[in-house]
Amino acid sequence: MNKNDYKNIFVFAEQRGGKIQPVALELIGKASDLAAELGEKVVAMLLGHNVSSLAQELIEYGADEVIVADAPELEHYITEEYAQVVSQIADKYLPSIILFGATTIGRDLAPRLSARLTTGLTADCTKLEISEGKELMMTRPAFGGNLMATIMCTEHRPQMSTVRPGVMQKKDRQPSREGVITNFEVKIDMSRVKVKLIEEVKAEKDNRIDISEANILVSGGRGVGTKENFAKLTELADVLNAQVSASRAVVDAGVIPHDRQVGQTGKTVRPNLYFALGISGAIQHLAGMEESDYIIAINKDKFAPIYSVSDLGIVGDVNKIIPLLTERLKKEFSK
Repeated sequence: MNKNDYKNIFVFAEQRGGKIQPVALELIGKASDLAAELGEKVVAMLLGHNVSSLAQELIEYGADEVIVADAPELEHYITEEYAQVVSQIADKYLPSIILFGATTIGRDLAPRLSARLTTGLTADCTKLEISEGKELMMTRPAFGGNLMATIMCTEHRPQMSTVRPGVMQKKDRQPSREGVITNFEVKIDMSRVKVKLIEEVKAEKDNRIDISEANILVSGGRGVGTKENFAKLTELADVLNAQVSASRAVVDAGVIPHDRQVGQTGKTVRPNLYFALGISGAIQHLAGMEESDYIIAINKDKFAPIYSVSDLGIVGDVNKIIPLLTERLKKEFSK
């Protein structure tokens, strides 16, 4: 089949428990920009059970059409069922591009689909652009994050990519926006399904906000050191109504859990204010936070790479400066 037979940008609209995941809205926003360059449409694929009511939300965030695959078999995510349905959608509508969030679901589903559709997949992209030849240019960290590689899939269609949550920005919601909602007839060959869901157990969550959605992050690195010193960051975060996060070195040391990690092997964040405390600024960490609106860095080393992206830098011992900063802010906020 000719490449010209493929058109439109499809986005896998991930939902969990009847709630659209933020990454789906972010991808629809980016897809809108790409589609404008190509003169094509943005089509969201919404899979699940009793999820038809979510379609309008996707339209309001930028989808021109929503293909709804609603069936009891799709209530919970299981790879084979979802892979069958999405591949059927792709075979029928021939999308030029398919985008997935690089979540646990997206990272499981996208590779399975790329194999079934006999096309390539570029994972964990940080930038998506359209070339002069109307090809999708997919940029991702390579060689341990030491350089950025731009990859193109020129011989096969669809062009497929996963994108981390928080990398792209969603558009403002337009409640009056209109679009097309198409119901897709679900046909699943259950003889090919080898996995059954016996029980769903959800992890207990505390009151902390996901760091990818936080407005202010107080992030600590190797320079902070011990758990005792990290308590100082928590106190600062409490004063600022912020969330605490960390670099990989701190997570590897067992000081803070992985879901609080910022960087290439953690989460991509874009807060209004980011404190980089005792963080040297390795490229792997910068890839996860350099799009923050305002960055304040504190580090002993005045040549630390973190200063290349920071808006304000303080050279000094982070463990001495943080308590002083916390006390000063307490006084300011109490006035």
